[in-house]
Amino acid sequence: MTHEEAFASLNKSFGEKIQRKTEFRGETTYTIATSDLREIAKFCRDELSFDYLLDITSIDNFGEEPRFEIVYHLYSMSRGVHLRLKSRVPEEAGAVDTVSDIWPTANWHEREAYDMMGIKFNGHPDLRRILMWEGYPYFPLRKDFPLEGLPSEMPDIAFTKVTPMEGGPFVTIPSTAGSKDREPRAHPPQL
Repeated sequence: MTHEEAFASLNKSFGEKIQRKTEFRGETTYTIATSDLREIAKFCRDELSFDYLLDITSIDNFGEEPRFEIVYHLYSMSRGVHLRLKSRVPEEAGAVDTVSDIWPTANWHEREAYDMMGIKFNGHPDLRRILMWEGYPYFPLRKDFPLEGLPSEMPDIAFTKVTPMEGGPFVTIPSTAGSKDREPRAHPPQL
């Protein structure tokens, strides 16, 4: 089956559920409703041989509703074809059904989208933070999160006040020195 035949099969099977199809640089993107995601994902894996989930990304369209988009980057190893499934997620609902049972690699990708954006995945086997610590009250990749970070009351963190932009909140190390001296890029490499 060629990739044209595969996409024709997807269009035939789910034509009414496909909100939009986009072609760009030889890659195809289908926009679908979150309620149809699992059904279409299973079809893509089982019938169209999209056996590899490359990545899951999330987009914050701050000021729009639905606010978030979730994008699944799929690849068929046997055909060498890329496919994206894209879905809009409202902020108040903020939940999508997991695909971690369809593609096990989705497990960590979904945890990262939850940790950084606050998008929840219904049915995920272990939905907890993967980069930030448990109890962290913010979602750092949302557009309303300030670039300089937010104060923290955690005593073992490198800083407890808003950090200047030199190093951002994730690259400084604990020290009594000021943020300018803690910035790793401010020091030339030792030879």
